[in-house]
Amino acid sequence: MKMRKKSDLPSKICGVCRLPFTWRKKWEKDWEAVKYCSERCRRARVSASEKSL
Repeated sequence: MKMRKKSDLPSKICGVCRLPFTWRKKWEKDWEAVKYCSERCRRARVSASEKSL
């Protein structure tokens, strides 16, 4: 297995905190569906939408 530098990995911008985050091994199968950098941001997004209801 070839090692990669972290700067060579794909990255995205988090939908909540707007900070960049890079690819992780655990997201390998569903990288296209990942929208948030962390569980905390995912929960914050859900609670924000619940408050608007």
